[in-house]
Amino acid sequence: MTLTEEIGAHSHDLCTSNPDTRCAQRWSGFCIPYIGATIGDLFQKRHPLRVVLDALCGLFDAALEGHCSSVVLLDPTQARVRYAVGPNLPSSYNEQLTGNPVRVVGAPHIAYGLRLSWSSPILSLTGELLGVFAVFLREGSDPVPIPPTLLPQFAHIASVAIERGRSVEKSGRSEAILRKTQYLSSTGSFSWRPATDEMEGSEELYRIFELDSSLRLTLELMCSRVHPEDVPLFREKISRARNGSDFEFEHRLRMPDHSVKYVRSTVQATRDEDDQLDYIGVIQDVTPRSLSEEALDKARAELARVARVSSLGALTASIAHEVNQPLSGTVTNCSTCLHMLAADPPDLEGARETARLAIRDAQRAADVIRRVRALFGRRNEPTESVDLNEATQEVIALLLTELQRAGADLRMELAEDLPLVRGDRVQLQQVILNLLLNACEAMKDVQDRPRRLVIGTERGEGGGIRLRVRDTGLGFEPQDLKRLFQAFYTTKTGGMGIGLSVSRSIIERHHGRLWGELNDGPGATFSFSIPCEPAQCAAKDHRWSSVYSSRS
Repeated sequence: MTLTEEIGAHSHDLCTSNPDTRCAQRWSGFCIPYIGATIGDLFQKRHPLRVVLDALCGLFDAALEGHCSSVVLLDPTQARVRYAVGPNLPSSYNEQLTGNPVRVVGAPHIAYGLRLSWSSPILSLTGELLGVFAVFLREGSDPVPIPPTLLPQFAHIASVAIERGRSVEKSGRSEAILRKTQYLSSTGSFSWRPATDEMEGSEELYRIFELDSSLRLTLELMCSRVHPEDVPLFREKISRARNGSDFEFEHRLRMPDHSVKYVRSTVQATRDEDDQLDYIGVIQDVTPRSLSEEALDKARAELARVARVSSLGALTASIAHEVNQPLSGTVTNCSTCLHMLAADPPDLEGARETARLAIRDAQRAADVIRRVRALFGRRNEPTESVDLNEATQEVIALLLTELQRAGADLRMELAEDLPLVRGDRVQLQQVILNLLLNACEAMKDVQDRPRRLVIGTERGEGGGIRLRVRDTGLGFEPQDLKRLFQAFYTTKTGGMGIGLSVSRSIIERHHGRLWGELNDGPGATFSFSIPCEPAQCAAKDHRWSSVYSSRS
């Protein structure tokens, strides 16, 4: 027996057991609370609004023999019928009303042998027209007197049902949108009460962690998916969270098939009405982004290495000169040492001194090779504290012969007590090397003025460190300034066009910026600025200048 049939049977029993009273009056008084409870039970069992309204009409029809009722629900515009229900009306009649303008609601019933007896608007609490509750009399049936309160009461129950149904539908749509949004953004959500470790998680959270949805969510269950190397970090965050602090961190998950996911967790603390600590959190699967960033970092590193290697040809003469000098000294000192040992008597003290000199020269040659290997090798250097002045001087030591060959008059203006910066020493030296080589290239055709090259360091704005390279070359066209930093754009014959592009990428990864500007006189100045280490930013800024001519 269906719910409507069960209710109809109950109303029939109620009426036949009281033959001396009018059935409609009994429904109007005694059974209205029962009807409300029945409608509420339908909602609790998650029946759709259409089913609830259909059952309400069945209750009314059971009370009035020969009558059949209908609820016509309007759409939000109140101009058209969303749908009509009524279990004792022809289904074709209800279907005919659906989607039609409101004005036809009372017209088609005549063709079905029905006569409209009563109707009442269904209004919301705010007076909005939700629909119409209509009662029809079948052809050949005698009308039954209806208490004046019965129709408004049913209309009111219909109003309550419609508003609750709309609320349930809206909530359902919101939940569906939330589920879809979480799926599209790969973001799961959860709640956690530290006092009891009670947890609830969304469907997407279970999907991200690849957990059986029938399992109760717990911290240990989530931790079972955390990558073993990240478990200490996960437990540390949970431990700190018990004190009421928000947290945000990234970690990895290891799936049953041994694949790895990267997730980002953001958790915020709240307090309920009893001042109990609760957490609301989201966990987003950022695996594609993390893998893309790793691939991009590898590509950048390889491009930077290519840019360094492309500079190797220009440094060949300089490197050969820097290595040849200490090696020649080593040979000379070793020869001298042998002569001293062959003397009669042997000059042991002199031999020791020349041996020390030979060792010093060999070490100088080794240092040159070390610097070249560091600058052009394929190594992933960790970030470290870098003395920018020292890094600059090492680059100049490699470039000295090239500067002499280019006829550059080098001046160094390096600030004393310059704060350290945090970064990749080799990459920063690559930028300095590229700026110096570009300056030499810009001055190679200059014949009417000195080829002055100034490299300097100083404190920049906002506590940063600025390094500048100024030349007296040909400069560049103002309209080309932005294009200078684009990959594969070059103004040099045979140039690759990646030096400045890679340099800017390196500086931006150090949270700084690289720019160029024309001088007031001939030439241009290229500068970069990067943050110094916080502990170093209080150092005083003293300047010292050292001048030496590469042509001397």
